Amino acid sequence: MERTFVMIKPNGVERTLIGEIIKRIERKGLEINALKIILASKEQAKKHYDIHQNKPFFEDLVKYICSGPVVVMVVSGNNSVEIMRLLAGATDPTKSQPGTIRGDFSSDVRLNLIHTADAIERAKYEISIYFNENEIIDYKRSIDKHTFTK
Repeated sequence: MERTFVMIKPNGVERTLIGEIIKRIERKGLEINALKIILASKEQAKKHYDIHQNKPFFEDLVKYICSGPVVVMVVSGNNSVEIMRLLAGATDPTKSQPGTIRGDFSSDVRLNLIHTADAIERAKYEISIYFNENEIIDYKRSIDKHTFTK
């Protein structure tokens, strides 16, 4: 199973969209293998957005991610990186399709509610910023038996 990293940003938490976003992830058939609400440190935010460190918006992005609680998740499933990118919608919500998280709930590129990793290797890196391997639970659902196996 492919893993990806997902973050509900401070404005998504503030707007009480955590449940709605999780519901969409689960309804798509993806599994949530780790989840926590945290206050991201400046160090974590800088590592997370290191690919933007030379861009003019980098410091504002770090400040925003540290401005309030965020929900960080490890999500898995077949093609989870691509599926989460599609569920989230375009980074610029004005270009996001209705039915996507950003298309339905956001209109500001600076406050676009959710971050999803854009590639498998990037997902591994972002997961490592927020989670230790022992915090991630891989499980297989058994619909027939209504049990979970690790």
